Amino acid sequence: MSTIASEMPVIGDPHRLGRYGAGPEPADRGPAPKRVVVGYGFWIFLISDFVMFSGFFAAFAVLGSATADGPSGRDIFDIHNVAIETACLLLSSFACGMASIAVEGRRTLPAQFWLVITATLGLAFLVLEIHEFIGLIAQGDGPQRSAFLSAFFTLVGCHGLHVTVGLLWLLTMMAQISTIGLAPNVIRRLRCFSLFWHALDIIWVAVFTVVYLIGVGK
Repeated sequence: MSTIASEMPVIGDPHRLGRYGAGPEPADRGPAPKRVVVGYGFWIFLISDFVMFSGFFAAFAVLGSATADGPSGRDIFDIHNVAIETACLLLSSFACGMASIAVEGRRTLPAQFWLVITATLGLAFLVLEIHEFIGLIAQGDGPQRSAFLSAFFTLVGCHGLHVTVGLLWLLTMMAQISTIGLAPNVIRRLRCFSLFWHALDIIWVAVFTVVYLIGVGK
């Protein structure tokens, strides 16, 4: 049995995710490259974010009908305004994808152009959402009005907070591109930002469907 084991070929880590157990050459041994470690860690962060939003969606599903004799979604949601918000965010995601293509091609000016479009559309989405919140609070339909509104403000507001953080991150990346260009570390951060922004887009599609479309139809 030991003879058979000794004759079996040693298989290393084909994807170079960690240290090789017994690489054929010393050069094959070592930690994973930084881009792999950062990418793996960022995926864990995104998954944890999806788990958090899943909890908010579950809370909204349970509390969606707890209006405490107050307004329901049909009474307060302006679906046309929300449709414009959705279009802005979807178009910003497209612009972000175009920026990623330009970054991979090491084209600085097109990358900056598409990042500006991404930031502009993201800011437009955020302004429309803040306007909606201010209007609801002004007419007495704030988060303290009912459990339904508490769940609504928590879910949609948390997404808006993520968009705000994403815009600050994007502005930082644009400043770094202007000063040091498309350096390897900047490209790595832009890849992470692209994943983050597209994830926000996916979450918003779920918010638009579950909160607004279903809420108006009730």
